[in-house]
Amino acid sequence: MLLRCGFAEFLPENFLRRQRYVPDLQELALTTESNYLRFLKLLPETDEGGERVFSISGHAEQKARIRIRVEEVHPYTTMLTVRQEGLSPEWIQPPSMHVRLYHDVCMAEVLSYQNQHRFEGRYQYPNPQMRMPDEKIQLNKFLADWLEHCLQHGHVEVPFSFMPTY
Repeated sequence: MLLRCGFAEFLPENFLRRQRYVPDLQELALTTESNYLRFLKLLPETDEGGERVFSISGHAEQKARIRIRVEEVHPYTTMLTVRQEGLSPEWIQPPSMHVRLYHDVCMAEVLSYQNQHRFEGRYQYPNPQMRMPDEKIQLNKFLADWLEHCLQHGHVEVPFSFMPTY
């Protein structure tokens, strides 16, 4: 039973029926392809166990680091871990995600975020995990923002040794 409010007669008839979210596959493909290209710029070599750390300066005393580690390398895929370090207080878990690079289709997809795995393309809302209907695209866009920030403002931390090599 619907309650009649003073303004209800001004609303369209289908206003109270929620529209079902339809994922934009072109947007998802564009985001994952762009992320793949960003990873190629940030990680020119992809040896298993290799990593690169980007130092990003913020305000006076704020420094963050983005660590990208190559976990697994296979002929058609590479598994990465992307983790932020240094900005979060001890009681907040810093952002961390696992990303798979698909070399045959040139895409990079977020597989897990904060130890939550297997993201669907669409969720009914509300749901038990309280994920947004477009959670998958939002995570891939967040990765895009992270990578773009590393490209524009990051400084690669390179281990340096004063020991002569001869």
